[in-house]
Amino acid sequence: MSPRRLFIAGAVALFALAPFVLPIGYVTPLTYIGLSALVCIGLVLMTGVAAMTSFGQAAFCGVAAYSTAVLTTQYGWSVFATLPVALAVTVLFAVALGALTVRLAGHYLVLGTLAWGIALFYLFANIPVLGGFNGITDIPPVSIGEAALTDPRDFYLLIWGLVGLAMLAVTNLLDSRIGRAMRSLPSEVLAESFGVSTARLKLIVFVLAAFLAGLSGWLQAHYVRVVNPSPFGVNASIDYLFMAVIGGTGNLGGAILGPAVFETVRTWLREWLPLLTGRTGSYEITAFGLLVIILIQGAPAGLMSFVSRFLPSKQPVKAPASAPALPRRPLPERGTPLLEVDCVSKVFGGLRAVDDVSFDMKAGEILGLIGPNGAGKSTLFNLLTGVASLTSGTVRFMGTRIETLAQRDIAALGVGRTFQHVQLRPQMSALENAAFGANLRGSAGVFAAMARADRAEEAQILRVAQDQLERVGLGHLADVEAGNLALGQQRVLEIARALAFDPALLLLDEPAAGLRHQEKQDLAALLSDLREQGLSILLVEHDMDFVMNLVDRLVVVDFGVKIAEGDPASVRANPRVIEAYLGGVDDPIDGPLDGLAEVRP
Repeated sequence: MSPRRLFIAGAVALFALAPFVLPIGYVTPLTYIGLSALVCIGLVLMTGVAAMTSFGQAAFCGVAAYSTAVLTTQYGWSVFATLPVALAVTVLFAVALGALTVRLAGHYLVLGTLAWGIALFYLFANIPVLGGFNGITDIPPVSIGEAALTDPRDFYLLIWGLVGLAMLAVTNLLDSRIGRAMRSLPSEVLAESFGVSTARLKLIVFVLAAFLAGLSGWLQAHYVRVVNPSPFGVNASIDYLFMAVIGGTGNLGGAILGPAVFETVRTWLREWLPLLTGRTGSYEITAFGLLVIILIQGAPAGLMSFVSRFLPSKQPVKAPASAPALPRRPLPERGTPLLEVDCVSKVFGGLRAVDDVSFDMKAGEILGLIGPNGAGKSTLFNLLTGVASLTSGTVRFMGTRIETLAQRDIAALGVGRTFQHVQLRPQMSALENAAFGANLRGSAGVFAAMARADRAEEAQILRVAQDQLERVGLGHLADVEAGNLALGQQRVLEIARALAFDPALLLLDEPAAGLRHQEKQDLAALLSDLREQGLSILLVEHDMDFVMNLVDRLVVVDFGVKIAEGDPASVRANPRVIEAYLGGVDDPIDGPLDGLAEVRP
């Protein structure tokens, strides 16, 4: 057993023994910490993984708490019979609110969650059947058979058992295909480029977080046996968010450490500050706020980032030595039409960034797209991949019009890409980043991942990722976090990720930038091999020596206009190209140029 697993087993044993060796005065606070931890696990998923901030999680606790309170006190339902209903109602609320909220970004998302958090609080307080601000009392305790869990020690074990199951399920989820997709959500362009429906996946994360909050609310209702609006208002949601931030939203352990520190410090301040100052009042709120500010300044990644240095490290994800091959995408026959760009234009305000550009590409060739800085190459790249929409024109890929398709739909047709500015998840290993490229090659869902029923598929994906890393010369760096790689290695890692995608067309945006001379030669050899294997490559690059010795044909753009198209030798000698790069030529240009398609600038 690894040191980390031994540590986790020891921690579980200590938590299990705690209620039997600690005074009851310690068991009750630990129980409340467990209730908060369930909510914070969901907040780690939302905030630390999917980059969504919520000020409304306490409201979801309230939805489940009020659901079970009404069913047990007014309709005579048994306690456990209310659990699936309470969670289902919470999920329905989450789906309805999430569908309106998750498409928002930045402060709009924060304001959206704040708005419905306030709305639900006043809904709880103003519906007569819910008891108004006095709430509902005499809620029955949880019973197992004839035994009611009225002893705090028994309820402690139930709550922390569920916390452990939630931690295990979310850990399994994050170590899966869909978990890597979730970790890509902070960059929506990256996620969509590899087939992820970001809106749908954000909604899934949102609902999972609400589910955990609802579970906490259900437990709280039967532990306290009183439900009123106060614990489910915006203040409570802010407390939960503080807990997650204090613990560290980038680490699941922070979902336990944060509530523990939060509740301990707040209780200590409430008890000792009046004694130390000789004054009464809510001074602990001010003092606690100052402490949180100091903590955020000193440990912006949360306390878990500091504590984890002294804990056994997690074993890196490893690819199996062998696994059944994933199905491959059939490549189009060499020489057949692959990409047809017809009169494509893009206008930003009054600026024509791309102006009536047309070219085509055959299967099995490497086509270079070059031009001076600001020529419109990246804009054209974005138009081809669905990042930006066309103002006019058409684009066909293997006979299918794609100019109106979303990024993920274009990717699903077989268009893989890298980025001008490296788009990797820095805290994921090189192997995990490459494995994300195979996102569309798997199908296991959330529940399969949580239960580890996806391990056979995961082994196939990791094997593909390792093979592609070795293919590009990064096999020995599979365990290294992407953020610790040199820029040139990161660019090559992007190519490995794109190859794991199994594309029919590979779009490379300045892949040689940051590479040393030998690395460029190795990359050129790799791309040549890919061409020989039938892969089609569209390349944007500034290194002219690299391009000229590699590509079959070139398209040159300047100020958004195509000025030349042809083989490398003829383009190199083209006066229009020379003028675009050097700013002028000695002789005027009259008539068509040998070896080039005549183009009207």
